[in-house]
Amino acid sequence: MRPLLSVEDLSIGFGKDTPVVRNVNFAVNPGETLALVGESGSGKTISCRAVLRILPRTARLHSGRMILSGSDGDLDLARISERQMRRDVRGNRIAMIFQEPMRSLSPLHRIGNQVVEVIHLHRSTSEADAKREVLECFERVGFPDPERTWRSYPFELSGGMRQRAMIAMAMVAKPDLLIADEPTTALDVTTQAQVLGLMKELQQETGMAMILVTHDLGVVANMAEQVVVMHKGRVMEAGPAEPILRAPAHPYTQHLFNAAPKIPEAICPLRDGTEDLILEMRNVTKTFTMRSGKSWSKPTLVRACENVDLTLPRGKTLAIVGESGSGKTTAARIALGAETVDPGGEILFRNAPGAAPLKVHDMDRALRRLFQKQAQMVFQDPYSSLSPRQRILDTLAEPLEIHGIGNRAEHKARAAEMLRLVGLPVDMLTRFPHAFSGGQRQRLSIARALMLDPKLLVCDEPTSALDVSVQEQILTLLEDIRDARQLSYLFISHDLAVVARIADEVAVMRRGLIVEQAPPEVLFHDPKHPYTKALIAAQPIPDVDRPINLKLVAQGAGAPESWPEAFRFVGQDAPPLMPLDPGHKVRCHV
Repeated sequence: MRPLLSVEDLSIGFGKDTPVVRNVNFAVNPGETLALVGESGSGKTISCRAVLRILPRTARLHSGRMILSGSDGDLDLARISERQMRRDVRGNRIAMIFQEPMRSLSPLHRIGNQVVEVIHLHRSTSEADAKREVLECFERVGFPDPERTWRSYPFELSGGMRQRAMIAMAMVAKPDLLIADEPTTALDVTTQAQVLGLMKELQQETGMAMILVTHDLGVVANMAEQVVVMHKGRVMEAGPAEPILRAPAHPYTQHLFNAAPKIPEAICPLRDGTEDLILEMRNVTKTFTMRSGKSWSKPTLVRACENVDLTLPRGKTLAIVGESGSGKTTAARIALGAETVDPGGEILFRNAPGAAPLKVHDMDRALRRLFQKQAQMVFQDPYSSLSPRQRILDTLAEPLEIHGIGNRAEHKARAAEMLRLVGLPVDMLTRFPHAFSGGQRQRLSIARALMLDPKLLVCDEPTSALDVSVQEQILTLLEDIRDARQLSYLFISHDLAVVARIADEVAVMRRGLIVEQAPPEVLFHDPKHPYTKALIAAQPIPDVDRPINLKLVAQGAGAPESWPEAFRFVGQDAPPLMPLDPGHKVRCHV
């Protein structure tokens, strides 16, 4: 079979520097999915952008041919004019889905107007016919109400719905080739599974080819027929997906496999419990009041957390897992005293064994200042949590200055000690955050959180924005620091494989409710609740023999009215959280 797109000897550089992409070759056939795999900075995205000629201004194509075949003959995409590229190729024969849909969609225009623009740019058609095509495309990609989607702005849609809108925008022109650049990285696991299933279904319907840019080998196992593994601008390994996934030959590919977090196969013995609790959350409910936007309408009450009861033993890790909007981050903020709690709820913190509990829900200014020295937070996005205008020394020393601890020399010594603890050289103290990679910035965030020598760390999705190998390094670092300093972690995540590795206890949250709670050895091998089963089933595994079970995902991620009878409920009438076995609680009817 003749390839639809063939990239030969592609080299790309910036200015006079050494090319960042060197001698890259790959090809994709009609109806086939090719996965470009590698970490950030490996050259995957820039290679795909070269195909569409949307490189940064400073980038230069040193060499290479990009041959797009068709019924009218072959086109060398590196040689054709910009006018022909814009009119005949870009958005028409080749479409691209980007990683972050909110950045790719105009916040000022309705979704329907943005998608219909693709039709008007590439062919002449009436407004009515173009709208009908777009609405049919919206229905095909899974929007329950296409007319409402047409009228919506991007900020009115969830992340998964925005990504579906991007898929619709790419599909409406019926392209021969779809380039999907990390299309599910920012999505929850159940939404990711549904979007991947949708893309596969659309590909089978239309016969288009697909280039999938990803660092997730689990996604590759579920989607790709061919794989190209890239590292530092070079191809390390290429070939059919099945043999590479079963027995990777190159050491770098093996490293990617070993670094990927996995839910363990065997059930380990339960960890010993302890009554030395550093944190207790009792009957915690948090209600937000949302304005309706219309003066004559009543405000809407939204319960982000409802009757949450959690305990964290000293030196252990309690993980809260769930999708966006489940209430897990709100629960973490309540634990830190950053959010007030509805009357009747209690948060108790003990800074030492046997110490009198501090009532986090009822602190005055002095007590809050004392508590903030004992409890710190590591955020999801390290770049936004570090000031771009401060050198690293000033960023690390700031907590000490706020609490009036030590002088300038002592601040520098403490900052250097923390850098060594997180595995960074001391000479980095004079740099700014932009000079660091994502993994290094997350290490800096951890170092800043440790400056006051806290007893409790709240980690809010600390690895979700990182590549698998960097993610592995950060998890190892967190484990080492926890064990060396007897820290306690409240760990927030939607990645069950990460949680299975680091947690001693796992609480699964959905729409403000804890639906199941158990140690990971029990939860991941004997889940009871349909939502827990959906989260586990949606986790992509780098195994071609274990594809994602979309039916199980759809059932658990659906409305509670559709769940099996033991777990079913309507509205706010949820069943209680019942102990089934020692240490295993499930929200179900008796």
